[in-house]
Amino acid sequence: MIKIGCAAYSYRDYLKDGRMSYEDFIEEAYKIGLDGVEMTLYWLPSKEPAYLRNLKRIALSQGLYISCAGISTNFCSPDPLERERMIRAVEEGLRIARELGAPALRVFGGYVPEGYSEKQAAQWVVEALSRCITYAEENGVVIALENHGGVTTRADNVVRIVESVDSPWLRVNLDLGNYKESTYEDIAKTIPYTVHIHGKVSVSGNTKVDYEKIKRILVENGYNGFISIEYEEKEDPKIGVPEFAKYLLRLF
Repeated sequence: MIKIGCAAYSYRDYLKDGRMSYEDFIEEAYKIGLDGVEMTLYWLPSKEPAYLRNLKRIALSQGLYISCAGISTNFCSPDPLERERMIRAVEEGLRIARELGAPALRVFGGYVPEGYSEKQAAQWVVEALSRCITYAEENGVVIALENHGGVTTRADNVVRIVESVDSPWLRVNLDLGNYKESTYEDIAKTIPYTVHIHGKVSVSGNTKVDYEKIKRILVENGYNGFISIEYEEKEDPKIGVPEFAKYLLRLF
């Protein structure tokens, strides 16, 4: 059965200025009636194990899964030292995800730098993620590469990267709003590699996502994981997220 959750990123403005804590976010998800929470890690006040384990305890007390953790990475740098820094960021992210009890860590591929080919940039991503696999397996956390523009703009590139790394510890966080062209065709191509999904209201803030069509694609491919709401509309998320969640919970 498909489960509906929400990413902390949906409440980014509240988390950034301190109007909401991660504990408050978990409580908000519980009140909405969601199945889980995705912990976008950008605004953590602490990375200490005691703090992370307490968040896991709070989620458990509310009957919520922590479906995924999320960091921001860019492996498409011609500077090997920068790529090494990104690998260290993934290593840290995997440790945090393990402490939270999250089974997956969302990462980005990155953007093709000027003067370099998409093929070269993709190769940097493959090489870096291949080095991260050992850390993923040691922590028991799957790395979930998101289709997030740049080198992952198209499904064919996403699939090629995953297949090139060739490990069950690298899969995909499928963002339903990030394939701007051939949206549903690319979603269908990506689903077999997907372990977590971001649910968007619209594709790049423009065309509404057709969730009836999405449901058919997911059912046909046997997807049984989370759709985690990543709310990016202009409306206040404290209004928009519950409304969108109600629709998804009813549909799925």
